[in-house]
Amino acid sequence: MSKANQASPYRARRGPGPGVLRRWAPSPDSPDHHARRGFSYYAFKGWPLRGLQLTLSSELAQELSRGEAEILRLNDDPPRTRLLEAVARQLLRAEAVASSRIEGYELSHRRLAEAAFDPDRAAGTARSVYANVRAMEEATRLATERRAIGVGDIRAIHRRLFEGTRDERFAGLIRETQNWIGGSDYSVYAAEFIPVPEDEVRPLLKDLCAFLDRDDLPALVQAALVHAQFETIHPFMDGNGRVGRCLIHVVLRRRGLAPHYVPPISVALAANADEYVDGLTAYRDGRFEDWLVIFIRATYAAARHAEALSREIEELQAKWREQADHPRTGSAADKLISALPIHPVVDLRTAEKVLGVSDEAARQAIDRLTKSGVLQDSRDHALSRAR
Repeated sequence: MSKANQASPYRARRGPGPGVLRRWAPSPDSPDHHARRGFSYYAFKGWPLRGLQLTLSSELAQELSRGEAEILRLNDDPPRTRLLEAVARQLLRAEAVASSRIEGYELSHRRLAEAAFDPDRAAGTARSVYANVRAMEEATRLATERRAIGVGDIRAIHRRLFEGTRDERFAGLIRETQNWIGGSDYSVYAAEFIPVPEDEVRPLLKDLCAFLDRDDLPALVQAALVHAQFETIHPFMDGNGRVGRCLIHVVLRRRGLAPHYVPPISVALAANADEYVDGLTAYRDGRFEDWLVIFIRATYAAARHAEALSREIEELQAKWREQADHPRTGSAADKLISALPIHPVVDLRTAEKVLGVSDEAARQAIDRLTKSGVLQDSRDHALSRAR
């Protein structure tokens, strides 16, 4: 960059891929001195996906085959499938925690479980992350419907994400101004990425929905491209990353690759957030294969994570039964141990309903598991949670 450009407020540094030169109007009252003076910048110039033709290299085809086989194996393993279907909600919670962590929200699984038990009492971060669970559930519901996906469906996922939060007023609203990622809160000047201009958002969302209904691409490839394209469009003022990760669920369920549950791919992506960002940058640079390799490997890791989780749950339940002195099979205490991975926070009413037993039987089961150390009192002593 020349000294003249360094000295002026004109900024023409390009990000990845094609750019649209735009002008940031001077904002005299802004705390950002660049914004006060005004400057020019490049927003990303989006491209349609509807008619994309893609040829996969032999190396990528091998990665794809391995990832798909792992997901299919988990979905087709009857004992493991039954267990993972039973804890599908917990897998969504793990996915939601990891997805939210990418967005900067930190929350323990214990607090999330308490928020899920009583959403009305959740506050702050717990409420925001639990909203992510609800958004993923909306995506799962959407994936089971045999119809074309439209922009309204994507907005519905976003609404679920923000319902009951302090930013509910933005729920489901497509942006009509420029947004950006990273840098200052006051202008795009130091942004890490500047998504497509606002007038490109709706046409590209409609194109994305058309691409989402294609069935001539491998499901994992389609899911990866849908996610990266959505992140590049960045159609909402907030929550784009979380909605984009929900769309992964939509694709993999609709295409039948993961009919019972989707492995927690965001857990794997969150484990290496820098690589995830590098992958999105590669996509925006037109290096689709680099992004696809990162996504497919994360999917494989997520499937292995789900398999390990199912083993850990089996081992934990065996430990609980031993702690509780091996309750009789089919007894209320035995049923409660089976239910704890799905309902880690319980009260008397919940136990009675879930177990299908009398008030007294539920009470005795909770007492037995509490005395044996399987359950412990929560901060609200009317509640118990698994240790």
